[in-house]
Amino acid sequence: MKKKSTSQPVHRSLGEGGFINLRVLIASVFCLAGVFIALVGAGIYLGPSKAQAQPGPGSPAPAANSASGPDVVQLVGPVRSDQRLQDLPYIPPAPQILKRLLKPYAKRGGSRSQTPGIAQFESLINGLLQPVPTMPSPLLTFDGISRRKGGDGVPPDTNGDVGPNHYVQSVNTAFQVFDKTGKRLTPAITFNSFFAPLGNSTPCGARENQGDPFVFYDQLADRWVITDFAFPADIFGNPVAPFFECIGVSQTPDPTGAYFRYAVQTDPAAPSLFGDYPKFGLWPDAYYLTMNEFGTKFPLLGFIGVRVYALDRVSMIAGGPANAVGFTILSDETGLGNATTLLPATFRTGDPPPDGEREFLLAVDGTDDEILTEVKGWLFHVDFVTPANSTLGVGADHSPNALITVSGFLNAPEEEVPQPGTVVELDTLGDRMMTPVVYQNRNGTESLWASKTVFLTYNGPTGIRWYQFDVTGGNFPATPVQQQDWSNGNDGLWRWMPSIAVDANGNVAIGYSVSSPSIFPGIRYAGRFATDPLNDLSQGEAIMTVGRGSQTEVDRWGDYTMTTIDPSDGVSFWHTNEYYQFTAPQRWFTRVGKFQFPAVSQLSNISSRAFVQTGDNVMIGGFTVQGTALKRVIVRALGPELTQYGVPDVLANPTLELHDSTGALIASNNNWVSTIIGGIITTNQVHEIQASGYAPTNVLESAIIADLPAGSYTAIVKGVNNLTGVALVEVYDLSPESDSILANISTRSFVQTGDNVMIGGFTVQGTASERVIVRALGPELTQYGVPDALANPTLELHDGTGALIASNNNWVTTIIGGIITAGQVHEIQASGYAPSDPFESAIIADLPAGNYTAIVRGVNNLTGVALVEVYNLQ
Repeated sequence: MKKKSTSQPVHRSLGEGGFINLRVLIASVFCLAGVFIALVGAGIYLGPSKAQAQPGPGSPAPAANSASGPDVVQLVGPVRSDQRLQDLPYIPPAPQILKRLLKPYAKRGGSRSQTPGIAQFESLINGLLQPVPTMPSPLLTFDGISRRKGGDGVPPDTNGDVGPNHYVQSVNTAFQVFDKTGKRLTPAITFNSFFAPLGNSTPCGARENQGDPFVFYDQLADRWVITDFAFPADIFGNPVAPFFECIGVSQTPDPTGAYFRYAVQTDPAAPSLFGDYPKFGLWPDAYYLTMNEFGTKFPLLGFIGVRVYALDRVSMIAGGPANAVGFTILSDETGLGNATTLLPATFRTGDPPPDGEREFLLAVDGTDDEILTEVKGWLFHVDFVTPANSTLGVGADHSPNALITVSGFLNAPEEEVPQPGTVVELDTLGDRMMTPVVYQNRNGTESLWASKTVFLTYNGPTGIRWYQFDVTGGNFPATPVQQQDWSNGNDGLWRWMPSIAVDANGNVAIGYSVSSPSIFPGIRYAGRFATDPLNDLSQGEAIMTVGRGSQTEVDRWGDYTMTTIDPSDGVSFWHTNEYYQFTAPQRWFTRVGKFQFPAVSQLSNISSRAFVQTGDNVMIGGFTVQGTALKRVIVRALGPELTQYGVPDVLANPTLELHDSTGALIASNNNWVSTIIGGIITTNQVHEIQASGYAPTNVLESAIIADLPAGSYTAIVKGVNNLTGVALVEVYDLSPESDSILANISTRSFVQTGDNVMIGGFTVQGTASERVIVRALGPELTQYGVPDALANPTLELHDGTGALIASNNNWVTTIIGGIITAGQVHEIQASGYAPSDPFESAIIADLPAGNYTAIVRGVNNLTGVALVEVYNLQ
């Protein structure tokens, strides 16, 4: 919601079941009013006769509600309107008055008892080399609704979903339909305009729509669902009863066309209860709706509990009368504890849930100042024919079906996130799990994926905690399959407001906001292949939108984002979020972006570390661009930064040269904050380097961004004024979606001993294994006039965890072990890359997606110049 409150949890002492009795009392007080609302609502049902709608299939008439639920609530509607969206009369949004967010468990002060344990295992290789991000860049981004164009309220509550042919985005006061290139197909449609056909019997049709929108595509029915909540407000903007959720279901697959409109009261038995932060989940048997309930009128004040509804999806899709089966879990009962914001699971890819499987809901305790170690899970079974058979959780107080033990985490519920140029810190909403909770049934394994914001340390920054839970068979596990506090290698940035999605191949991506005292709030995403090592977003982070300004005066941000999967291909991720184009109090913009993991494997993101000497013994890195399109890369030469990884004797001031296949110098740099114009570099690159996400942290490092056609290239690293020391040369792929690829990489340098051996890093990116040959050459270099060649090189191949997976000393003798299970001499000869000297080393390997490191040493601590190479055999 757009509004905040400092309300504390309310604990009542009404005896066992006292509040339940109070609910029954309130129900009786409002009985006549409820009947009146129902009768008035009947006047806007389908058909000119305005006759009251009768229950449709699966939606019997409401029965008497039991004290502990289920409640059966008949929805107002349906109202059928055959007008297309662009033909609706414009009705301006309700006035937006900024108030504080309603938080169930407000900060109580005091000190946090401890800092959370953060898993930080780093192998030798990962300790020496900076994490190599390989997350693909966006395929498409476009502007969504902004505060200037169609939107209002702070924060925007950005949400959206993608269908076969459209993207629909919503913010607090309006929604808009785009085609999948970003072309606007409708103006921004206010919710007041959209729900006006419901008439004045509910706030939905009475121009009192207030926000917290949620839009989703139902791929099972090829229909769109558009929602927000509505209620009157007093002159101060405070919510006043009655409180309704407004729901539109498209009549056809076209989101710009006609809709059925419905409305459901938050809690008819207690009309003064306000349902905040509504969230939806798609399940085959129902649309599931959850809300945090707050009392707005004495004696019901503050956080009351959570409201959970199952809406008759089948009837709503057909435009028939529909009922909702609901439960309330009270905050002062053991059933809820300190939990808040139950999130229903939703699904897009994989097989549907097995027939009859209950809906999953997840939540965490909303408290701060303590380490939490549980995720709570509920199961909801709905029976629309016999609602009394419906169940939520365990027992009359609806206790969780499971308490899942997870690694300790510390909620980040307050205004914490710093921004440049302002003292205003942004709200994280880290007291709750963030929408969506994603269900996937893939190859018979059922999983739930979820994410939230956590503190990484007592003083920040915040990071993204994400989970995978195995729920095969419809039951919760004792512990997660995997979990992580994502910090992108502890780079110091603040990450928050996540939303997670899983594609048809089991690959995962999370979109989120990012900020720091020196970086404006922007939009990024990170991910992993299904085959990556567990507990890590191994593909790193990519930038979707660079922020250009800070939000001043107001701390509200979010309150949520959305990442979803394109149903037309099952592999395209779509993310929407907010940012600022310039520093201002309340001038937010939104952006929609599309990206996907590559469908084929390729080599990318190359790095090599070695001791840089002078003369012929500088470090030389080679790589090849293959394909028909330009390949955008950033080449970096790093020295000073290596000290933070414990590397001794670093090169204090590296310089970088980039040469083409003819040997011509095409670009150079000495200190990345000062662009050297010349060759292919025609404009200042400092801003581009900063925007790439690969800006070095030390001004003495060197970097070049280049758009390179197919061909071979060489990067040469030297020390200023003939300085010597350990350096790292890197090539990062900034356009992995292009038709060209990085391939056939090599690095030449002087191999010493101990920490100053030669280390070459590379990445396999994609969904299939990549067949490569890795070579370490010394003796052959003499025929090219290279002095001091390493007489007998050895080769080791390590995976992303640092584990040794293959080794060789003299390629004519295979060393069996790790991933090498048979002699390779014939394969090496047949590859076309067999070395000419038997003292060289070589390994052929079929490598899944991930980061790999090749280490070259001299036998018996020999030293000399060597070359490490990786060739793509596919």
